[in-house]
Amino acid sequence: MPEWRSILGGSSRAESRGEGRRAKETPANDAALWSKCPKCGEVLYRRDLAANLDVCTRCGYHFRMSAYDRIASIADGDFVEIGDEIVSSDPLGWSDKKSYEAKLKGDRERSGLSESVLCGFATIGGFPVALGVMDFHFRGGTMGRVTGERITLLLEEARRRKVPCVIFAASGGARMEEGMLALMQMAKTTAAVSRFMEEDNFFLVVLTDPTTGGVAASFAFQADVIVAESKAVVGFAGRRVIEQTIRQRLPDQFQTAEFLLEKGAIDMVVDRRKLKDTLVRLLGYTCHPEPT
Repeated sequence: MPEWRSILGGSSRAESRGEGRRAKETPANDAALWSKCPKCGEVLYRRDLAANLDVCTRCGYHFRMSAYDRIASIADGDFVEIGDEIVSSDPLGWSDKKSYEAKLKGDRERSGLSESVLCGFATIGGFPVALGVMDFHFRGGTMGRVTGERITLLLEEARRRKVPCVIFAASGGARMEEGMLALMQMAKTTAAVSRFMEEDNFFLVVLTDPTTGGVAASFAFQADVIVAESKAVVGFAGRRVIEQTIRQRLPDQFQTAEFLLEKGAIDMVVDRRKLKDTLVRLLGYTCHPEPT
């Protein structure tokens, strides 16, 4: 069994969000202090944006969140990571203008992550859970061998502990640099979910922007309850691919969380600022809080 370690051991929210680490990496100029909302064009002070959980204070647009920030906003501050010793290699000897190993190294430096998913155990509102968080900032959240292995490990350990599993999905699909080995993770994670749920364990998935490709076609839609963040893009193939294939224009809201809710594909759409309270309520229906 691997040695587990806490990554939220800081004494403040800023430490748990990794803000101290990122502060050293942020350029010392005014532009680094501001973000522009891609929906309404509002210029937002980054500290205010972070305090609002990366949701635009003017129009409610949900910016993509890092895995560390996501965990800090959801967990009670006691997240203990597992599977971090499992890291990607280059199984196919991928040939491109930039090697696969160089791409991985660059993403690790930019994101502070070793892979596109962060897995571990925590409590949410006092309820013990297995928690997996995918991060689009690492290889577009793509699912390769290590991503599939970590998610499977999380589900297996949650099954052993008999605790609910909550996974935040964010993915551009299977990782092309790993070919068929990446596609096999769809079957692997699907089987792990089936084993987990066969023993009446509670599985909850939160779909964030974007959740597409192999992740959407596997474990992301197997949960007891499927929640989505507001306006998240969720689907399998891209909109343009579908339109060019069927030679029809799709509805404007196609592949949004709200569209899927209307069609009955998911259970609810929740604003990020209300997400933790929603998860606590859902967990309260099926499990008991950890004794104090």
